[in-house]
Amino acid sequence: MVQIRIGNGLGRVLWKRLLPTGAMALILLLTSGGAAMAEAEQGRMQARPLEGEVAQVQEQTHTQIQEPLHPQVQEQTQVQMQSHVQDGDYLIVALGDSITAGYEPGVNASSVLYGFVERLREQGLFHGRTRAVNYGILGLTSEGLKNYVAAIRAGEPVAADAIQPKLADPRMAALAAGTAAAKRQLEQADLITITIGGNDLLRLLPDVQHVTLDELRAGADGVLNAYGENVREVLGILTELNPSAQIVLADQYQPIPPLAGADAYAELTAMAGKFTAIVDGIAAEFAARTKPVQTAHVAAAFAGRELSLTHIFTESDIHPNQAGYEEIAKVFAQAVWGSYRETGAKTGVAPFSVVVKGKELKTPYPPVLKNGRTFVAIKDITEAIGAQSKWDSRTQTASVVYGSRTAVIPIGSGQITVNGTPATTASPAFLQTTGGEHKTYVPLTVLAQDLGLDVQYSAKMKTVFVNE
Repeated sequence: MVQIRIGNGLGRVLWKRLLPTGAMALILLLTSGGAAMAEAEQGRMQARPLEGEVAQVQEQTHTQIQEPLHPQVQEQTQVQMQSHVQDGDYLIVALGDSITAGYEPGVNASSVLYGFVERLREQGLFHGRTRAVNYGILGLTSEGLKNYVAAIRAGEPVAADAIQPKLADPRMAALAAGTAAAKRQLEQADLITITIGGNDLLRLLPDVQHVTLDELRAGADGVLNAYGENVREVLGILTELNPSAQIVLADQYQPIPPLAGADAYAELTAMAGKFTAIVDGIAAEFAARTKPVQTAHVAAAFAGRELSLTHIFTESDIHPNQAGYEEIAKVFAQAVWGSYRETGAKTGVAPFSVVVKGKELKTPYPPVLKNGRTFVAIKDITEAIGAQSKWDSRTQTASVVYGSRTAVIPIGSGQITVNGTPATTASPAFLQTTGGEHKTYVPLTVLAQDLGLDVQYSAKMKTVFVNE
């Protein structure tokens, strides 16, 4: 017997030989967005940091950028997130359930989640300064999301149960109290993403053994209709708060593989198609009113790949694995930017990569990692950002002019000057011989920041992003 975890406090469904039939197959459908946590896993999550007591924001500080190969990436607090959002930043606000949160089985208090939202932020960095804030709530239904965005619109703290009763997400009290901050984020957002709906069908679970398949289908249709109405209200509130933000709403993948049997798989696929049709219809309604709402077709990306994209086989859990979250990110990125980009480091052909203004640095003088810092040949970086550089062989000093800023960087010195003001660095520039040539290598982060550029590092991609 295999235990399929599909709900918070609703028990476990025993699934014999991965072969759901009849009513049980329908119940398992579309729970992919659920907070599918076993009770022991919920206990481990209780101690999880609340990401600023409001939202999980995985951003790297400048100090962390200086150690690009270190696997630990600390999380920013909500207050820090707000201070880092500047005019011109592309802001992603993610709403939804555990799929948005990036949940996987086995996470605990020390886990740093890496789901589709974090990947989407990385994709944004190929296009300019990008920040993301994640308001994913474990176990959230479409009705709960409707209540949540209504509370956000009001901008006043509410009780957690006013959003959705008995949610096991340990962050609920903080999320319910942080509606004013969430409102500010949504009003500033350039992109709003939504995953919701998987938990809606869980309400049918108590009746699964007492009704016929036809009765359960009818019940599911009722739930889907209610889902549609809830989502319409959610989108209405969001477009009221921010008429210009692009909103991308995902449909629901179904996680049960063809091993379930041809009839069951066909039933599940058909039901997933109904969900997609509802989402597409709602997006079309808003688009007809010139509202920037579109669909991310996640279900199609998972069809036939359920075993490789979820934990269904290895952990008996319907949530995406890392490959699954990568696919979800690809679908969203295609909807937003029309592409999903990777770097040499991401694909394994380089130890780490540097992307400047959307272009990966390609040079015969590769970046150097020294004492945990990234150094680049000065000519490469100045040409990439459009700056001017000058070398004084007498003083062994490099000067870089970018806009109204001038940085003077002596070789081997722990002190540089920016517009005449001294500054200390633990990463002195150095000369390196490459192919018989002497090249001046400068600390990337120090130089970019001193010139007023934005520097972000993705530990998962092993990539440094530099943007204006």
